Amino acid sequence: MLGRVRSAMAQLVGGLGGGGSPSSPPPASASSGSAAAAPPPPPPPAAPGPSSNTAAAASTGPCREPPRSSFSRPAFLQLTPEELLRADDHTGRAVQSPRESRRRRLPWSTGYAEVINAGKSQHNEDQACCEAVYVEKRRAVRNNPAPKETSGDLEGGTKGLTFYYWGLFDGHAGSGAAVMASKLLHFQIRDQFRDLVDILQDSSLPPICLEEGPRTVLGEPNRVPLAEEDAEVPNNALPRFHMEKAVSHESLVVGAIENAFKQMDIQIEQERVARHASGGCCALAAVYLLGKFYVANAGDSRAIIIRNGEIIPMSREFTPETERQRLQFLGFLRPELLGNEFTHLEFPRRIQHKEVGKKMLYRDQNMNGWAYKRIEEDDLKFPLVYGEGKKARMMATIGVTRGLGDHDLKVYSSNIHIKPFLSCTPEVRVYDLTQYEHCPDDVLVLGTDGLWDVTNDREVANVVFDVLMGYEPNDPCRYTMVAQELVVKSRGVLKERGWRLANDKLGSGDDISVFVIPLGGPGNYT
Repeated sequence: MLGRVRSAMAQLVGGLGGGGSPSSPPPASASSGSAAAAPPPPPPPAAPGPSSNTAAAASTGPCREPPRSSFSRPAFLQLTPEELLRADDHTGRAVQSPRESRRRRLPWSTGYAEVINAGKSQHNEDQACCEAVYVEKRRAVRNNPAPKETSGDLEGGTKGLTFYYWGLFDGHAGSGAAVMASKLLHFQIRDQFRDLVDILQDSSLPPICLEEGPRTVLGEPNRVPLAEEDAEVPNNALPRFHMEKAVSHESLVVGAIENAFKQMDIQIEQERVARHASGGCCALAAVYLLGKFYVANAGDSRAIIIRNGEIIPMSREFTPETERQRLQFLGFLRPELLGNEFTHLEFPRRIQHKEVGKKMLYRDQNMNGWAYKRIEEDDLKFPLVYGEGKKARMMATIGVTRGLGDHDLKVYSSNIHIKPFLSCTPEVRVYDLTQYEHCPDDVLVLGTDGLWDVTNDREVANVVFDVLMGYEPNDPCRYTMVAQELVVKSRGVLKERGWRLANDKLGSGDDISVFVIPLGGPGNYT
């Protein structure tokens, strides 16, 4: 096993060192940026390809080259067949955005831009979605259900809810999971919200227990309604617990989004063969509901708010380094998941056989600092988390620790599954727009890792400021111009030595997708 892992890591480091794509892809399940190609899915089709996020993927069927026009791009771009071919050109890497005549479809005058990678995968594996979604209340199950409603007043006179949704999905080992999530995650969120329509529009705290039918009581939110015969409780049968938690509306929304991600992951697993949902994807979603933004992140995409020049992080990257302790704790609790090939302990470097019996620095799942321990034979196993920075890998296989899909992903040349360590649960951060006065230059920026790998928060904020200064505050195209400029600056210019930034450093060779969402200005909240 150690020989196989060392071989995989050697190819991984070699492929990442130059910052560009290899001239020929390594074999599937061998190194970072490789994946087994899958058959093209039915319309809207999605073409698979390798990615830097994963180093191995299990092949589930015969591979064949999909037609050049079979890859899928976000529906709101409304690209013509000729534009699709231009978007798929790895050499020209033309930036794609909604044209002026099509831009009105995006809520809030949202700006969007994307560009394909420089050849590291067959097609653009990023996917995006932008929608306004109406939520109807879930009807109670009854003997004679009423006919289905469309919109407006619902049962009991309560109206439904509308939320605005933006999603970015960075696929790896194929774009199937990213395509599927981009088309379905907002519906999963809608379904989770259906139980909350009445509750979120009621000023009182949510009920602890929901009952089917009209007996649900919202007047006393922290008390479970009692049947009439149970109204009087004998003295010797007083409840054991006298304190009940008060749950906020905000936490209900957060929980609903978290559950939607879990359900999306389950659906990808159940339908991955029928929908050709190959590989996996990082997922970054922003939901605007009742005056608040909820930003959910599972992966290494990121989001920031730029408000009056101030930068407010709305997510963090989930990598083997940032989630070391969670991974080690799972390995500590469930050592069988490590397949007797990995150790959950971390050492500053690989241990040699001659060092058994000596003391070496280490840390476990409970430690932030380092201590010395006597080395045993068991410590010679390959570390669960190996490498640093962008080269860090979990089980020498994958560079992200949260995301959707990857249900067939195994450690290279083994039967050890990655999924128990790869979590689909997002981290959700909340921003209350009603607490601040926003001007038209305040924005929320969502970007896949192709942007953030070469551009830091301050550089993004500077681009936002410089571009917006050149347009009138009421110009709806100004946010698309910002998105385009962010993509262009991160992609760089093609020179003899590859794509280069203005400072001659390597530009991003990855797929890049960016949303720029205005937080202020007239008409944005209607």
